[in-house]
Amino acid sequence: MKKRAHIYYTGSVHGVGFRFTSQRIGQQLSLGGWVKNLPDGRVELVAEGEEERLIELLDRIRKSMAGYLSDESIKWQPYKNEFKEFGIRF
Repeated sequence: MKKRAHIYYTGSVHGVGFRFTSQRIGQQLSLGGWVKNLPDGRVELVAEGEEERLIELLDRIRKSMAGYLSDESIKWQPYKNEFKEFGIRF
């Protein structure tokens, strides 16, 4: 089943390769979406694809960035087929 995940990450998530790590994982899992730094110090991520792959994305980000994360806020949404690839927004 395809879904959309909209996530906000907090912690020491700027300047540590968080966006590039998320992009690489999203591309490896053939997900669509984007990741970007926010002015308030959080990182925002939107991803679409098979639910199983989205869960794997979340797990791999948690493992890769564990020392930098203090919180993760996830909202599951309906799949919109909005993205062709996973990238970084500035």
